[in-house]
Amino acid sequence: MIELEPPTPANRRLAANVHPAGWTNTAPEGRYHLVVIGAGTAGLVAASVAAGLGARVALVERRLMGGDCLNVGCVPSKGLIAAARAAAAGASVEFSAAMERMREVRADISVNDSAQRFREKGVDVYFGDARFVDRQTIAVDDCRLRFRRAIIATGARAMAPPIPGLDSARYLTNESVFSLTELPASLGVIGAGPIGCELAQAFARLGSRVHLISDSADAGGPTLLPREDPEAAAIVREALRRDGVSLHSHGKQVRVARDGEQTRVECDASPDYPIVVEKLLVAAGRAPNVEGMGLEDVGIEFDPKQGVKVDDRLRTTNARVFAAGDVCSEYKFTHAADFQARLAVRNALMPWPLNRGKASGLVIPWCTYTTPELAHVGLTQRGAAKQNTQLRTFRQELAEVDRSLLAGETEGFVKIHLHAKHDRILGATIVAPHAGELIGELSLAMTHGLGLGKIATAIHPYPTVAEAIRKCGDAYNRTRLTPTVKRVLDAWLRLTR
Repeated sequence: MIELEPPTPANRRLAANVHPAGWTNTAPEGRYHLVVIGAGTAGLVAASVAAGLGARVALVERRLMGGDCLNVGCVPSKGLIAAARAAAAGASVEFSAAMERMREVRADISVNDSAQRFREKGVDVYFGDARFVDRQTIAVDDCRLRFRRAIIATGARAMAPPIPGLDSARYLTNESVFSLTELPASLGVIGAGPIGCELAQAFARLGSRVHLISDSADAGGPTLLPREDPEAAAIVREALRRDGVSLHSHGKQVRVARDGEQTRVECDASPDYPIVVEKLLVAAGRAPNVEGMGLEDVGIEFDPKQGVKVDDRLRTTNARVFAAGDVCSEYKFTHAADFQARLAVRNALMPWPLNRGKASGLVIPWCTYTTPELAHVGLTQRGAAKQNTQLRTFRQELAEVDRSLLAGETEGFVKIHLHAKHDRILGATIVAPHAGELIGELSLAMTHGLGLGKIATAIHPYPTVAEAIRKCGDAYNRTRLTPTVKRVLDAWLRLTR
């Protein structure tokens, strides 16, 4: 039986759903249409979609169904962030109670990812270590699962960077931080990507003294969220500072040592160090789970850092085997894994020409759930410059949006990038409360080729923050009133006066 920390009733309920004690693997009979390795988001979606199509499906998981998202990622982190936002708004929040509430809600949600639910869908669920025996057989302990097609969806795990002394330190990752029962008086966070920024702000708002360590710096200070629009990331940086997060750079030059019951982070390149903290959280990247499956024995190419090699159809170098999600994708997001899994099932099981879907055709937004949130889809100005793509950019400040003024939440903007010659949307960045909710409108437009001018013709409720998107559309439409059009219109109005 899987033991989760702490051993609370909520965690026992979680384990009973996603790795039930006493579960008996099905005795396989005949060949499966599809065997899915890994029951995280990509694996669960692949198994569910395939079973819904009428395929005979096996799903293999070695630990917890639900994967990172349910157990140590999206679900627990957003529960903690909700508590932190309440604390920032003035509510009295006890850390241990907030964490236990998170575990209760996580256990409630886990029913959706449970072994029993997937059995009821017609999926044969196997717990154990999967390994390819040959090009059409996967072994799970004593079982042999023959397949027509397989999907590798084993995800990724927290990666420890090569920091001197880190191996001897008792550090946390996203896989262990949600097991805490007491608020650390001080917390060091190595890594200023989305996970590092979200948790640094959350712990600071809950009362920890937080030090966030990034790799680099710019004119405004340590660089946060390096994949994002620099202006957007700068707003998040200032928000973290206001919440009491101390920011540091030179993350690639630090070393770590034990200091009694605490951890000491040192760096000769900066006077900001040393930093002594009660707990150290490492949030500096992820490594794909590619080991121990015998991939090399069946012609599946992979890289320990980049993951399983796939083509644009998500097919591996073994034509019978596909992959989806964090194990093969640079987009390590739950929603990306979801839609890649759908695509992999389509290409694995459907006849020609229905099996020609391309991963490059997916429009993938993402969001960092700090306060304010930072959401993004498509190209940034920096990315466009690298590709020599000419853009026209339309920007709307929240300080000029009535709903933002009324709510007193005017920090942020909407920035939409168009093709230089027409109104096709190539990318967008939003910094705002609930930016993750707003970016969907632009993702929809990009997916279906709706230009910014058409967005402007859609009536948006007043007053809403989403009006900022429509205002960008209005700004674009005003550019269509060229001098020639203006002269013709002026002449017409004089004639009809």
